[in-house]
Amino acid sequence: MNDWQQDTLDDYQRKGFAERSGYGRRPALLIVDFINGFTDPTSPLGGDFSGQLAVTNQLLAEFRRLSLPIVYTVIEYEPDFRDAGIFIKKVPSLSVLVKGSPLCEVDDRIAPQSGDYIVSKKFASSFFGTNLDTYLRSNGVDTVIMTGCTTSGCIRASAIDSLQYGYYTVVVREGVGDRAEGPHEANLFDIDAKYGDVVPIGEALDHLRGGSADSGLADQAAEDFTRWWHDGRARA
Repeated sequence: MNDWQQDTLDDYQRKGFAERSGYGRRPALLIVDFINGFTDPTSPLGGDFSGQLAVTNQLLAEFRRLSLPIVYTVIEYEPDFRDAGIFIKKVPSLSVLVKGSPLCEVDDRIAPQSGDYIVSKKFASSFFGTNLDTYLRSNGVDTVIMTGCTTSGCIRASAIDSLQYGYYTVVVREGVGDRAEGPHEANLFDIDAKYGDVVPIGEALDHLRGGSADSGLADQAAEDFTRWWHDGRARA
């Protein structure tokens, strides 16, 4: 963590930001847009996410071992782009993601298996205009553990909506990536401060393997903040 991040974090924590919300009781793995159009560096939308794909495979192994829900998102548009809205005006390179193209398919390195769920989306958030919330609730999910790309776009938007739909939201740091380091780090910092917990892969795996029992962290965090807030006002 560099100086500005530490200084900002210290200030945020003094003001009641950046607490831990923790995990609920039943997680789903949400793999956001690890499709060929993003994971192939030769694509106009692409980057090298080989490390993030390897981390995602570690999580896939645990989720499959535990028979927990796994969701992939893909972006795909009709050939006339009538379903792309203003988004395609802002990001014209999205035009390579035509429905049926190999660029819209999940990268073979993390290929879906029978029973995994695939959500087709048009915009940044995995929740916007999709049935993702319905699927998660029908499967008893209260926690979304997230990998994918890009951190500053679809990961951030999905994390915000995940919180707003009422899910414990966990972003695995080593499992998400962006095209540039600056937007990646800034958005991880902001997600962790306001919307979800950004955690290392070791912590996420430890939780799945039963080594973490912090489903009560949200209540404890609320109690700690209330106590801090009232103590501070009393001293004032």
